[in-house]
Amino acid sequence: MKPARVRFAPSPTGHMHLGSARTALYDYLLAKQTGGQFILRIEDTDQKRYVEGAEQELLDGLHWLGLDWDEGPDKGGAFGPYRQSERKEIYQQYARQLVEAGHAFYCFCTPERLQAVREEQIRNKFHAKYDGTCRNIPLEEADHRIKNGENHVVRFKTPKTGTTIVHDHLRGEIVVDNSTLDDYIIVKSDGLALYHLAAPVDDHLMKITHVLRGSEWLPTFPLHSLIHKAFGWEEPVWVHLSVFLKPSGKGKMSKREAMDLAKDGKSIFIKDLRELGYIPEAVVNWIALMGWSYDDHTEFFLLDDLIEKFSLDKLNPSPAAINFTKFDHFNGLHIRNLSIPDLTNRIHPFFVEKGIEVNLEKLEKITPIIQERLQTLDDAPDLGGFIFDEDVEVTASELVAKNTTQLESLNILKEIYQVITQLPQITHEMAEPPMRELVEKLGYKPGQVFGILRVAVTGRMVSPPLFETMEIIGREKVISRLEDAIKMLEKPLEQN
Repeated sequence: MKPARVRFAPSPTGHMHLGSARTALYDYLLAKQTGGQFILRIEDTDQKRYVEGAEQELLDGLHWLGLDWDEGPDKGGAFGPYRQSERKEIYQQYARQLVEAGHAFYCFCTPERLQAVREEQIRNKFHAKYDGTCRNIPLEEADHRIKNGENHVVRFKTPKTGTTIVHDHLRGEIVVDNSTLDDYIIVKSDGLALYHLAAPVDDHLMKITHVLRGSEWLPTFPLHSLIHKAFGWEEPVWVHLSVFLKPSGKGKMSKREAMDLAKDGKSIFIKDLRELGYIPEAVVNWIALMGWSYDDHTEFFLLDDLIEKFSLDKLNPSPAAINFTKFDHFNGLHIRNLSIPDLTNRIHPFFVEKGIEVNLEKLEKITPIIQERLQTLDDAPDLGGFIFDEDVEVTASELVAKNTTQLESLNILKEIYQVITQLPQITHEMAEPPMRELVEKLGYKPGQVFGILRVAVTGRMVSPPLFETMEIIGREKVISRLEDAIKMLEKPLEQN
């Protein structure tokens, strides 16, 4: 393929979600694979829906995912400005060209009249659309009315007979009966262009070769093709990506569903995923496979792998259900693929967030023993935070092993104490063999003996690998905790 120029063109109207991230990823992969350019363009013409801070969240989300752009509002480039709100005059110029060429017209219909027409059409069971009242007003008359300050919009003059044939890379030819098309507004009464005009103009001027976007644009796809034809421009390769379904697979993902997910600690928003302890490598891997596959068995991909293997021809237009179980699986795989220093740096903020004072040198010793058990980075403080505690709090009942009496568990604990105190150091290699010999000698199950030791030393029924954990806690503290546990078990016996 020739070098592709692709654009990710989000609207700053809310949080960056999985659908936007996937579009950006596919754009990025195509650009990098072909030696082309990945362009960031902010489509902020809908000022009513503009959300303060949303643009920065988009930039932060892309950076976090590792999807750096070549041109954009913060970097500039030969085809700027890269915010549509700064290109108003450009769109007005091209809208006027369409009007003068007979492909668009000025419409002076009031909102009240349009609403009345719509209600009448619905009442008569007709398809609700513009009725063409201003379609044939002479340009001279329209210019005079505009000069006199009459409110107006610009509408594209769609053909009313025949068919329009458009080509989507995933779906092939799509044939549309022109009688079903509307005379869509392309410039609003405030002079700002709508997406229908702004996007084709920008794509042409910025020399975009491929347009990847959501399939929600399929209904107005013929209009965008017709606008290109009206200007005599070569169309880009159109790629309308599959929609995301709810985790149940029933119905399109919606804002309401997203709110329900939040109650279960899940989210479709990139900012939330980061805070929940997911890592960008896993997000990229997961969303890449929601609409694309390399073969029927390869699932683990790093970004460089995807750049090498991605292909538009292997995209799938079928809807893709959001599978969080799969996501958790990928996150675990990618966490285990990280180096110990890298993972240590990534889990550190999660300890801080939970108020755990962390020594980084000690944390780097903990990281290897919890890495295998991490599903998200947020799991790390729960798995390893106790190691930073000065003391552990346990009850006598917790120290009693299954199927033993309190006295039996006390005797086991005293035997453990004798073994541990005789060790010059507590390391995995030094502590485990004599402890296993003790299990054989006492005739109890390993789970009973090691369970008592685990609770006494860690204060937990479940912990990372026991002997590695003890090594990090340190000999002095381990012995002190064993002594406290013995006193704990002895005390009720003395009272009895």
